[in-house]
Amino acid sequence: MAQPTTLQRPASITDAFLQQLVARVPSTSGGTWKLTEVYSGEVLVELPQSTLADIEQAFATARAAQREWAARPLSERLAVFKRAHSLFLDNAQTTTDLIQVESGKNRRMAIEETCDPPMVMSHYLKRAAKLLAPVKRGGPVPFVSTSTEIRQPKGVVGIIAPWNFPFATGISDSISALMAGNAIVLKPDNKTALSPLYGIQMLEEAGLPKGLFQVVCGEGPDIGPTLIDNANYVMFTGSTATGRVIGERAGRNLIGCCLELGGKNPMIVLEDADLEEVVQGALFGAFGNTGQICMHIERMYLPRSRYEEFRAKFVAATEALTLGASYDFGPDVGSLVSVEQRDRVQSHVEDAVAKGANVVTGGKPRPDLGPAFFEPTILEGVTPDMLAGSVETFGPVVALYAYDTVDEAVALANDTDYGLNASVWGGDLANACQVGRRIESGNVNVNDILATAFASKGTPSGGVKQSGVGARHGDQGLLKYTDVQNLAVLKKQVMGARPGQDYDAYVKGMLGGLRMMRKTRIR
Repeated sequence: MAQPTTLQRPASITDAFLQQLVARVPSTSGGTWKLTEVYSGEVLVELPQSTLADIEQAFATARAAQREWAARPLSERLAVFKRAHSLFLDNAQTTTDLIQVESGKNRRMAIEETCDPPMVMSHYLKRAAKLLAPVKRGGPVPFVSTSTEIRQPKGVVGIIAPWNFPFATGISDSISALMAGNAIVLKPDNKTALSPLYGIQMLEEAGLPKGLFQVVCGEGPDIGPTLIDNANYVMFTGSTATGRVIGERAGRNLIGCCLELGGKNPMIVLEDADLEEVVQGALFGAFGNTGQICMHIERMYLPRSRYEEFRAKFVAATEALTLGASYDFGPDVGSLVSVEQRDRVQSHVEDAVAKGANVVTGGKPRPDLGPAFFEPTILEGVTPDMLAGSVETFGPVVALYAYDTVDEAVALANDTDYGLNASVWGGDLANACQVGRRIESGNVNVNDILATAFASKGTPSGGVKQSGVGARHGDQGLLKYTDVQNLAVLKKQVMGARPGQDYDAYVKGMLGGLRMMRKTRIR
């Protein structure tokens, strides 16, 4: 077996810098977890592991800070994020170094990940004041009563972030919650805790009060229940299996939750699609972030008349991709996040082959490049009884299928328990959009894979079926972190019968009033 490539780590990744970041994580037990450089497998830093008492103290600290934060004028809270926006952009290269060293993704994906929090900040800096402003409406009796909708922060929001986009999810999901007046207790994945820790450091440099944004670390089954039990709301991104556990516990605690879960995302290519563009999109859809994107494509449906043409172009383009462990923009595809994830991907490919599928290209790990590298892989003949045919693989593996009618393609695309993302490609945009509307998915991209939907911060993004509950982005992405208070005012006692009043006469007057209110009701 070849040895992993020897790399010079980025100059920003010093031992002192890493120790400064992990010092934020509470751990009264002294227990640690070895956080490694994915490309080499070498230990970067000992990440403190939080005890249950540490988690409870983190919530207590956050709750105390939240009361002062929520009392601040909204303009002061938003000013923090105006400054943070500049800091995040100024320090994007350092953030990129951290993302690469902890996740193994190629540099293009890492730098693009750093763009997400500033995009979210930009959107909600424009929308938050309107969304959080009190809305006065008419009450039940015109002119003498009012009802005002007031948005109150939930309190302390627990965020459980995944390892595939640790900075984007760990920080972006926190931004609107903080703007709304909440505090945060974040649990990043142990493997990828560094970049969100750096994001919090930048937020505090921009003026976020210390103590408001807490971080706890540990394995999910060990510390997740305590985090949920202390939170006023939970935001989770991860697997459907874990999402069910979190949703059940949140329900028992009578708190809300937003869950973005797994997907087995389809792509449908229509007869009139531009195959040159489709192939470029398909490369990113299948192999972007080494296939570790919740919204990436694992099933591609091609019209039979153009199947061979697409197959030839796609295979050639896939085989031209460069793989490598590098802190520059050279490689097209990076590493999987861990050896365990590599083994999962390999098991899906081996299961498919054992049950009759064909590996068109790829299909093997690449230990010569690094411990967790796996080749971009194209499969044919995948059936629902195979893991790769029904279960989310979450790696650089995609299956090709031919279809005869659009109705058949739509039925195949919908033949899944998931519904997170889908892609439709066609020259006739109106027709492609009509096909997209028929797909049971929370996100559908026409002539794109996923970026257009996810980067549209003004529109909610979430899953249907087993792919989740709730959404991030859009107005809902901020309002979900608030409770509604109905402040109702009656200026004069006119509701209800007066003492001694004939009740029949009262009822007659009340019914007449209801008829009149239909015409005179004030919003």
